[in-house]
Amino acid sequence: MIVSRFAPAPTGLLHLGHVINALHVWGITRAVGGRVLLRIEDHDRQRSRAEYERAILDDLEWLGFIPDEPPIDAFRRGPCAGRQRDRQDIYTAALNRLRDAGLIYACDCTRRELRDAMTADGGVAEGELRYSGRCADRRLEWAPGRGLRVRFARSVERFDDLRHGMLAQCPAEQCGDMLVKDRDGNWTYQFAVAVDDFEQGVTLVIRGDDLLASTGRQLQLARLLGRDVPPRYLHHGLIMKSATQKLSKADRDTSVRDMREAGDPPDVVFGRALHAAGLLTTMEPTSRVEAERIIVQHYDVCAVLGRQS
Repeated sequence: MIVSRFAPAPTGLLHLGHVINALHVWGITRAVGGRVLLRIEDHDRQRSRAEYERAILDDLEWLGFIPDEPPIDAFRRGPCAGRQRDRQDIYTAALNRLRDAGLIYACDCTRRELRDAMTADGGVAEGELRYSGRCADRRLEWAPGRGLRVRFARSVERFDDLRHGMLAQCPAEQCGDMLVKDRDGNWTYQFAVAVDDFEQGVTLVIRGDDLLASTGRQLQLARLLGRDVPPRYLHHGLIMKSATQKLSKADRDTSVRDMREAGDPPDVVFGRALHAAGLLTTMEPTSRVEAERIIVQHYDVCAVLGRQS
């Protein structure tokens, strides 16, 4: 059975970008008879807020996006397997497997040092920072204030994206040895997601194009952790507020909560999301069922994935 996940971070309110992603996740997964998991990605302890998690859960219920597991009420009752901060033992066990294989080392480099090193090497000090491997052989002790990195082989990861087709990425060239735990003791997004998708049995990852570059490194990390069969991927287009800037939770861009408080029903929210994503030529109220049907037909994923029972 196909298993997908919807995985918001409680660092702000849900906005139209989340709505279009949820429509993709629930619509495509349901069309092929699969299950949807809900995951609260609160690995960043400094930025995650309990009030945002509560708002996310409430807005998902209001929109009718009900996961197959865990139930939304499970998050409200206390510790829950769908919440990253309640999965610390799982991440530690995964880290120890990599350490035992000789793949983890401590790093005391700062982002500023990485940026300065890229500039000195003739690189561009903008966008993603590629780690040079400066600490790989320094044998630094694991200590507070130091990050932990995983050694990446210079191999090419190939995957067939259900929208973009066959792609190839070399994580060692994109990001270098990947940070798995930062200087503040937080698990990184890349590490936590790769572990979660493996441990939770996710077989189909549906997310925005802004995370397309992450795919190769997550595939390589999952294989290092022992995953034999990788998930399938579909990266969909983003809702942009300008030619170069996507919607932001921090800016409260078109938040679901603001639309609710203005009196807009869910059908208006879905219509706005589809129109903003270019999937409707005009903005008109659209039921969730119809919105999901539009997305499924747009990608014709059933022909690729097949209807599962």
